[in-house]
Amino acid sequence: MTKITFREAKAGDVPAIVAMLADDDLGKGRETLGDPAYLAAFHTMQEEANNTLVVGEVKGEIVAVYQLTLFTGLSLMAMRRAQIEGVRVASQVRGQGLGNALMEDAEQRARKRGAGLLQFSSNVMRDRAHEFYRRLGYEQSHVGFKKFIGATDT
Repeated sequence: MTKITFREAKAGDVPAIVAMLADDDLGKGRETLGDPAYLAAFHTMQEEANNTLVVGEVKGEIVAVYQLTLFTGLSLMAMRRAQIEGVRVASQVRGQGLGNALMEDAEQRARKRGAGLLQFSSNVMRDRAHEFYRRLGYEQSHVGFKKFIGATDT
């Protein structure tokens, strides 16, 4: 397995992260490289105490990313939960065990912050990703829904 090191993302990492988000059939239709909105969103995320963007590096090159958000609810006996989003491994290094390392890193970070459950949604088109998650012991337990509602300025 290729040696990967994980760390919290910095503002200068944003272009490499967006490039990974755009590097697949779904992302290329919804991401716009160079848009300043990504850097603004990064700075907003940095202000949110329970929201962390993590990158993985191999030999100084960013090749993986995920976002980890922690929250507490009343269901499941008030179990603290972690939500993982934006999971990507650069296409040129897939198949080298980096996805396993990424998910292990996310689980460890979530545990250290008191989470007893790690959850996520995955686009129905990502069949290979679903098989990967099942191999890691994740269960497909829910049906997801979304609705774009637009933002309002307050």
